[in-house]
Amino acid sequence: MSTASAPRPARLARLRAFLARPVVRRVAAVLLVVLLAVLPLLNLTIPGVLPGPTYTPGTLQLLALGLLFAALALSYHVLFGATGLLSFGHALYFAIGAYGLGIVLESTELPLVPAIGVVLVAALVIAAALGAISLRVTGISFAMVTLAFAQAGSVLIRRSPAVTGGDEGLPLAVEHIPGFFVGVLNTRNLYWLALAVAVVVFLLVGWFERSRAGHVAHAVRENETRVRVLGMRPFTVKLIAFVVGSVLAALVGTAYLLLQSGVNPRAASSDFTLTILVIVVLGGVGSRWGAVIGGIVYTLLDQRLTALASSDAIDALPDVLRVPLSEPLFLLGTLFILVVLFLPGGIVGLTRRGRRAESAARDELEEVA
Repeated sequence: MSTASAPRPARLARLRAFLARPVVRRVAAVLLVVLLAVLPLLNLTIPGVLPGPTYTPGTLQLLALGLLFAALALSYHVLFGATGLLSFGHALYFAIGAYGLGIVLESTELPLVPAIGVVLVAALVIAAALGAISLRVTGISFAMVTLAFAQAGSVLIRRSPAVTGGDEGLPLAVEHIPGFFVGVLNTRNLYWLALAVAVVVFLLVGWFERSRAGHVAHAVRENETRVRVLGMRPFTVKLIAFVVGSVLAALVGTAYLLLQSGVNPRAASSDFTLTILVIVVLGGVGSRWGAVIGGIVYTLLDQRLTALASSDAIDALPDVLRVPLSEPLFLLGTLFILVVLFLPGGIVGLTRRGRRAESAARDELEEVA
């Protein structure tokens, strides 16, 4: 191998080093947010991905849902990615936010912002109480306890139709909602609300990870015994992480209620928690950007695979293929298995593999030179 090819890896290495600078990354993040903010004002079409131009209500609704799922995955990242807490009941706090806001708006005269404040305080109290109980155990026992609390919440929602609407779900009471958040014509405003929630959650999660509690949480994830030997209290840090993640999930739930104009019992189900887990694994466990990418990609895949499953092309296949391929959950499950097998680091793991491969190639070139 000649040394003439050496400058290209060197230039790529310098470019990656430049892009890795904190200032450059912050500027890139700001530009991304600006781009997302102006999408409703643009006429962009991505065939096969988006259902229509970016200014149409249907596309904005889908993109807003993807942003909220990204924010919800970020809230779960605080527990699972940053602290190593595998919870099967995270959807409960999302449901507390959605159902709590719906109940407060329907039964009180509070405006929207104070009502959200009441719901978040209630979510904080409930998360602190249930977290203090759940964290008395670890590992799979912790997962089972959180699952039990979520199942209890799901049963309570279904068996209280006078308050929660039961199996029919709870519609949004629009009497105390600002007019710019009501109606299909205002989907653009709801999209901007979802974007604002995603940005706030992203910043709060980053602040938590950079805080002293966040550093201890990462240490607990790696080796809890060592943290205890050093004189720290893992229980307190895990409880803080549990409460932070749960309150952020409740915040996302309040925005979800406004976007969807209601909520149904699936929001509190264990299946929905597994969906959040799939999103985190799809994007990449342990990465904030992985949670964001996973939430958006999952939402788009869910929408497109549902359309594919009901298409004429699938209906024309033999029964042995048509039956499984006509189920969107089967397609998503197969995709999840493929990601786990071939992309253990999720989507963001591809960039890490690229950096490792480039580093190895650069070292080889230097040896040859």
